[in-house]
Amino acid sequence: MEFRFGVNMLASAGRAHWIDLCRKAERLGYDVVAVPDHLGMPAPFPALVAAAEATERVRLGTYVVNTGFYNPVLLARDVEGVDQLLEGRFELGLGTGYVKAEFDAAGLPFLSPGKRLDHLERCIEAIREHYGDRTPPPLFLGGQRDRMLRLAAREADIVGFTGVRFSRDGDSAAIASPDELDERIAFVRSEAGDRADGLELNLLIQSVVVTDDRSAVLEQLRRYDPDRTPEELGEVPILLVGTVEQIAEQLRAQRERFGITYVSVMDKDLDAFAEVIAHLRGGKPLTR
Repeated sequence: MEFRFGVNMLASAGRAHWIDLCRKAERLGYDVVAVPDHLGMPAPFPALVAAAEATERVRLGTYVVNTGFYNPVLLARDVEGVDQLLEGRFELGLGTGYVKAEFDAAGLPFLSPGKRLDHLERCIEAIREHYGDRTPPPLFLGGQRDRMLRLAAREADIVGFTGVRFSRDGDSAAIASPDELDERIAFVRSEAGDRADGLELNLLIQSVVVTDDRSAVLEQLRRYDPDRTPEELGEVPILLVGTVEQIAEQLRAQRERFGITYVSVMDKDLDAFAEVIAHLRGGKPLTR
């Protein structure tokens, strides 16, 4: 199966910069431009509408809407409005929200994980009801724990894996090992049953470093996970370190092992990862 490549970007430096950034991502060969939903960052839906006006090919998505901020019925209205304006290019990513400080700042209760998931399910139901017989945009759901992945297996078109284990309050995280990711993907496939083969699997890459000295960079990255050796860090799915050829081979190996064909990077790695995209597609990076 062919790869799809996405970039998660922040529309944080004004309209002109945002427009230029979206057009650049399209030129560099990215398939999806996505935006997060956090307090202190621009609202995702207006950013996507502006991106649609500036681009022609890329799909546009939320990665992901914090449903804890929204009334389900009002969210359904906004989703349909954005879907119409994006004319078929919208991919809807939904999540529960996980940063307690953001809920505190908004004056909203930070409910238990189970109750936040209950609310997410109500949002999905409201969106489905709002669309009725019409087809809603592709639904992206992702996470780490059983109930969230069970919901994704049942409802989503795209299932995302962060490769990170977050604490209950979102204040800390630990990098998941390849074996842990294996187990989580197997869990989703088992829960999805007959739907499994139709699911697209996504992985969010935390860092891309193109270098001829892979060992040295991996040694530097140990400051984030001192319990792992550089060799072990080199096997972590969410870190891509090495030459363009080495990174491309790592992605091919991960596609073979995990079935991951949709790979997303952060905007800080927009340029570096474009070289890998071009290599995997047999060409040179497009003009920056």
